[in-house]
Amino acid sequence: MNKYLKLMRVNHYIKNILVFAALACSGQLFNREKLFICVMGFIAFCMVSSAVYVINDIRDVEKDRLHPVKCKRPIAAGDIPIRNAYALLVILFAVTALCVWVTHCYAPALLLLLYVLLNLAYSFGLKNIPIVDIIILVSGFLIRVLYGAIITDIVISNWLYLTVVAISFYFALGKRRNELKMVGDESRAVLKEYPLSFLDKSMNMCLTLANVFYALWSMDKTTMTAYRNKYLIWTVPIVLLITMKYSLDVEGNSDGDPVEVLLRDKVLILLCVVYFTVMFAVLYLK
Repeated sequence: MNKYLKLMRVNHYIKNILVFAALACSGQLFNREKLFICVMGFIAFCMVSSAVYVINDIRDVEKDRLHPVKCKRPIAAGDIPIRNAYALLVILFAVTALCVWVTHCYAPALLLLLYVLLNLAYSFGLKNIPIVDIIILVSGFLIRVLYGAIITDIVISNWLYLTVVAISFYFALGKRRNELKMVGDESRAVLKEYPLSFLDKSMNMCLTLANVFYALWSMDKTTMTAYRNKYLIWTVPIVLLITMKYSLDVEGNSDGDPVEVLLRDKVLILLCVVYFTVMFAVLYLK
């Protein structure tokens, strides 16, 4: 069972928590109907994201077998036969369809399809085009937030959208930067197009913008009126600490993957717990 969970990359499900962003930030987290729909949406996104990983592993099986790290992936290592991987794909898409049917969120399901198509396009060639590859990585984070907002019928502030976009660019650029530093430009063709200085400057720009956009969201009059709360601004210092600690990790010896960076740093996890606790208190304990 563990080998199938590894193939599905369940540790990356943490990214899909973004589906709850709109609901949580709206102060309606305990609305049973919306929460149920959001949970179903979270499960659906977990299934399609796993499906994308399985498709990629099937397609790249021969290349992965020649890679010092990727050769340990279940299909490349021979732990899971390709026919079983295809059977798993059918199950993943079936569960996705069931979640969509239960919630009757048929139109928003087009975002799930868009996510799959973009990732397939990424795997089949767009990953080799500089900037385009990063845009597709960023789109995955944005689609998660959009999907959560649409299925729960919640309008999100433009500042919050910009925050997600800016921090997602930072994550994607950081991943490319550390790939380039750790394994060189031979591991990924597009890395030959990215000077290290460009990645460093772009990361700094995006991280700065992300913190500014978040601060503007927290002190925006529309935001404070909608949540009837003027204390969101006090979460800004916590966000600054989180981004600084993450930046310290990324510029160290990590591989740049956001999930790996988070899960390997107990201090960063603690800071995130503090942030969510304070946000919960600000939005729900009035």
